[in-house]
Amino acid sequence: MTQGKKVLLITLGVVLVVGFMLFSFVQGTYNAFVTMDEAVKASWSQVENQLQRRYDLIPNLVETVKGYAKHEKDTLTEVTNARAKVGGAGTIDDKIKANNELSGALSRLLLVVERYPDLKANQNFIRLQDELAGTENRIAVERKRYNETVQVYNVKIRSFPANILAGMFGFKSAAFFEAPAAAKAAPQVKF
Repeated sequence: MTQGKKVLLITLGVVLVVGFMLFSFVQGTYNAFVTMDEAVKASWSQVENQLQRRYDLIPNLVETVKGYAKHEKDTLTEVTNARAKVGGAGTIDDKIKANNELSGALSRLLLVVERYPDLKANQNFIRLQDELAGTENRIAVERKRYNETVQVYNVKIRSFPANILAGMFGFKSAAFFEAPAAAKAAPQVKF
């Protein structure tokens, strides 16, 4: 075997090894993106399950409060309108915004309830309030899990050199579920 053939075989071998390593990197990175993207979607689905549970509880809660607090129509209308926005939200960002608005309306509704001692003692209301409180806790847990999954995914697609492949294959950052600015202020109870 001549010197030229040896160099050609070695060069070809190196090119094949580098090509295989590059292919393996691209394949592994792409598959990691797909896996993480699906994890984000699954986490969001869990958030939506809990949001749907709250959405389904609200009409019963509103009807119970209506019986006791007939003149609190503005607050009840606000809750009903916020619930309707949740039902009509299409994108994840719209759903996050609508559910944050609903959370604020529910907080105001529960403040109204403080004015009605008979309502607070009503067994149906107590049961609904407990269900709602449990659901809010579940929502908080699922939001946290969703945000953790989004963080891992977003870090992966922004890290070098994976960010190059993320851009090539169209993987985009996922939105975090953030609390509205109004949620940072403590609610005021007025009698």
